[in-house]
Amino acid sequence: MKKWYQLDVEHVEQKLQVTVNRGLSSKQVEQRQKQYGYNLLESKKQTPKWLIFLKQFQDFMVLVLLAATLIAGMLGEFVDAVAIMVIVLVNGFIGYFQEQKAEKSLEKLKELSAPMANVFRDKRWEKVNSRELVVGDIVKVGSGDRIPADIRIVKSSSMETEESALTGESLPVMKHASAIMRDDLDAGDQVNMGFMGTLVTRGSGIGIVVGTGMNTVMGQIASLMSNTKKIPTPLERKLAELGKILIVVAILLTILVVGLGVIQGHPVYHMFLAGVSLAVAAIPEGLPAIVTVALSLGVQRMIRKKAIVRKLSAVETLGCASVICSDKTGTMTENQMTVKEVFLNGENLTVTGDGYDIEGHFQIGKQQLKRDYPNLEMMLLYGQLCNNAALQVKKGKYFVDGDPTDGALLVAARKIGLSTSNSESFQVIKEIPFDSDRKRMSVVVEDENGRRFLITKGAPDVLLPRCNYFLEKDERKILKEQDKQNIEHAIDDMAEKALRTIAISMKQLSKDVSLETGFLEKDLTFIGLYGMIDPPRKEVRHAIEECRQAGIKTVMITGDHVKTARAIAKNLRLLPDDGLVLEGQQLNQMSTDELEEMIEDVYVFARVTPEHKLKIVKAFQNKGHIVAMTGDGVNDAPAIKASDIGISMGISGTDVTKEASSLVLMDDNFATIKAAIKEGRNIYENIRKFIRYLLASNVGEILVMLFAMLLGMPLPLVPVQILWVNLVTDGLPAMALGLDQPEGDVMKRGPRSPKEGVFARGLGFKIISRGFLIGAVTLIAFMLTYQNNPENLIYGQTIAFATLVMAQLIHVFDCRSEKSVFDRNPFENIYLVLAVISSILLLLIVIYWPPLQPIFHTMTLTLRDWMLIIGLGALPTVLFGFTKR
Repeated sequence: MKKWYQLDVEHVEQKLQVTVNRGLSSKQVEQRQKQYGYNLLESKKQTPKWLIFLKQFQDFMVLVLLAATLIAGMLGEFVDAVAIMVIVLVNGFIGYFQEQKAEKSLEKLKELSAPMANVFRDKRWEKVNSRELVVGDIVKVGSGDRIPADIRIVKSSSMETEESALTGESLPVMKHASAIMRDDLDAGDQVNMGFMGTLVTRGSGIGIVVGTGMNTVMGQIASLMSNTKKIPTPLERKLAELGKILIVVAILLTILVVGLGVIQGHPVYHMFLAGVSLAVAAIPEGLPAIVTVALSLGVQRMIRKKAIVRKLSAVETLGCASVICSDKTGTMTENQMTVKEVFLNGENLTVTGDGYDIEGHFQIGKQQLKRDYPNLEMMLLYGQLCNNAALQVKKGKYFVDGDPTDGALLVAARKIGLSTSNSESFQVIKEIPFDSDRKRMSVVVEDENGRRFLITKGAPDVLLPRCNYFLEKDERKILKEQDKQNIEHAIDDMAEKALRTIAISMKQLSKDVSLETGFLEKDLTFIGLYGMIDPPRKEVRHAIEECRQAGIKTVMITGDHVKTARAIAKNLRLLPDDGLVLEGQQLNQMSTDELEEMIEDVYVFARVTPEHKLKIVKAFQNKGHIVAMTGDGVNDAPAIKASDIGISMGISGTDVTKEASSLVLMDDNFATIKAAIKEGRNIYENIRKFIRYLLASNVGEILVMLFAMLLGMPLPLVPVQILWVNLVTDGLPAMALGLDQPEGDVMKRGPRSPKEGVFARGLGFKIISRGFLIGAVTLIAFMLTYQNNPENLIYGQTIAFATLVMAQLIHVFDCRSEKSVFDRNPFENIYLVLAVISSILLLLIVIYWPPLQPIFHTMTLTLRDWMLIIGLGALPTVLFGFTKR
């Protein structure tokens, strides 16, 4: 690897044929993509497809069945042996495709949640997937971002990175852009370099990509991602344990059936084959695969609703959520800040225009102000200089690249004719970045005449105590107590109108003044206030109401002034008349126990820092709540990790926050959280539906054989028929239940308890009662036809075979509702209708196609037979449909 740290920026540009102020062209990117490949670390080798297919046959009972069919072949029962082998193979293919589907869904999730990179190409900044980066790309990183490739830093603004993944050293490293003329430096000492996978903890920087993929320091050490393992979700673990219990029960019942058959004089070989076939059909070995597919299909639906699930366990937890702690800005609001008022020279100015439209005016009353109004141009220019955002134009519309608050100041400046050209005569000497603790940002600038001054913007309650002067018209005056009260009154007045306030101040500096942060931001001159609004999203009010009906409390968390927060919460109908609003200062003075006592009545937390979020999460959890917490900044990560469902912002969120979260909102919208919770509840309900369907069907299959043996009757079903029932009824219909739409009242029920068992809410009774009836009607069908034709056993077995299949296929529609089969339109789930039709066609083929009749021991049935079959098959579903139990 080249020693990039020894080269100055110009030499790096020459070697990589790029300039920092232009970036690579699209043609260069395409060429380098071919040359260097994708910016990815090599992952572990995937399991070969043939091995995944073979794994479908490693189940003990399937191996026993295969051994039994081999014996059948040796005894001359070739037809039965071949038929059973074919059915086992088809089952294996179904299991293989289910597993492949689940794996592809999980891979797609990884792609969607991959980090994005801010890249300068063709003279404009754009966001691309970090895998698309090539050597020579110009990238911008900020606090909370993971560095997407190895970069040579060309501009650093108080940039610090945490490189413990490479060096083991947890202390942040300060970065600069100057060349280092020393040989053989370790990565930890290359302080003008940024390394792939390391974290920016403070400040921001711009760098040129000098290494991608395996040609990075991270690539040389090892791939962190290659060691990741798929961890089963709590539900999958619970169902795996359930599966083991069911296996034992099924085997014991099967041994009982076989024993009774042998005692009654049936051939040992036939009973053994029937018993093993029954065990294979009765054990729901496909249950874990179907659960994984149901989860991944649900996750795909969430993606379409703009929610990316990073951890599958979150899908289950979503259904249990009882509190949503949500950021206000961008989540409940549009995140399009607009300056609506300015407090300047002791007067309130109104600003016309909405969003990022640069058309608008400043006025006092109805009088339109011009650019020469005292201090107006200076205030707007300073707001433009102390700024990290940029205004971009796409298809004739302006949008902001960067923080929306910064963007609002740029738009306000454009309204009096200022543009980026007005800032070009000023050079930024030093930047002290904004962070959530300081609540302010400062820049030291030098004008074309060599004069230096500091510009500081931030929260008024933080800036005002640092100001000793203020500007009024053309004078700088000492800031007295009365003047402070006037400013505070203006802040309160704006807050009452739900306006967010930003103060701006300045201070002249001599060239010999120290640029140490602590000294700089004191003795400031107050210039004015911006009052801006971020309008609430139209869909949020309805989403909050839906959450309330679902037993979920919505809590708004914001750094805004308490009056602004209260006004917006009232507007969104989030804050009830008796609801409390807590401020950050009050939180500081409270213990966790004191907060717990009153937290049930708190709906808004104002003026809070990200550190407060952790305290809020713990207090709700200690009261027994399942908490969903949103966040975007690096300081939000601990609270997001501590919450039951961590939710990060896809647009404004940092990479660290996304990695800590379970759910990423692609549109940063609160309504998407509600949609995800609804989908989470539905996925869990769908899993319960096919557990109910599979187990009730399996109970019916075992009981029909057991009842027949107890009554001393011949076998109602032969082994090949039992396996065919399993294939026809367990596959597609069970999968289609995983695609079922939510029931109408899914968001009108309370949250599910996380301790709730799989068989809760009467599911165990439903499985046993329906299974008993399915077995009973199948046996009745067999008895009616076999007794009438004792010499025609095949006729009775065909009727029993068809009745069992039809009873299960009709029962599948009963499983769609917790109440009654008559409560839901069967055609709502078209996939289920098609699955049932395809299963009926498979049944008809083995009954009516002559070549298959001897293989499956079936014969042609009449219309009268089908009336009996459908009548008895529908009985379990219709009977319980009327009782609504």
